[in-house]
Amino acid sequence: MLRFMPVGDSMTIGSAGEHTWRYRLWQHLCRTYGGPFTFVGPRETLYDKTTEAPTSYEYADPDFPRAHLAGWGEGWLHMAPLVGEAVRTYGADVLLVSLGLIDLGFYTNAEQTAQNVRAFVAQAREAAPRIRMVLLPVIPNIRAEVDAPFAEQVDRFNDLLAEAVADLDEPRSPILLASPPEAYDIHVDTYDGTHPGVSGEHRIAGAFAGAMWESWGIGQAYAAGTD
Repeated sequence: MLRFMPVGDSMTIGSAGEHTWRYRLWQHLCRTYGGPFTFVGPRETLYDKTTEAPTSYEYADPDFPRAHLAGWGEGWLHMAPLVGEAVRTYGADVLLVSLGLIDLGFYTNAEQTAQNVRAFVAQAREAAPRIRMVLLPVIPNIRAEVDAPFAEQVDRFNDLLAEAVADLDEPRSPILLASPPEAYDIHVDTYDGTHPGVSGEHRIAGAFAGAMWESWGIGQAYAAGTD
């Protein structure tokens, strides 16, 4: 049984009424992966915007393994101290990580965020020395269009993330840097300039799926636009 743990911020946890990219990836792997697999993690809920808390189970389609380690407003800063225990408890084999936008927007600069990436990797490996990871670069959101210093921080962090992956990748515990979601357009693929709509969910799922297929032979190439 291959155990995937999605790790992320609001783009990964999703909010009430959404499918989430986690669901899209699960659908893809059901079609293309030949062995047993599941999603694991300490959380299952969506974010409820009416209560401003992660208390909703109202998935657009709840019939999939909904476990994850994601939180609205949480970043590398928050997940680095949590990932070791989560990996240890739930036996994750592969971490699918989309983090960084919230860090750069509210908590840490690019260099500090990159240090938290390295702390995250260290904690995950301490819990499971052979764990594999796929890290998604930060997708610039609508703020980056009007806030040049923020856009520069996003670009700087993505460069540092690539450096961290190159430094930390090792045969026993490989790390992949996924390509940015293909043709991602925040004016089309999000509903508010940040959070993915249906097409954005597919594109993010496709970025993770493509990295695992090209480097590890897991699944197949993602069929964009499938429901």
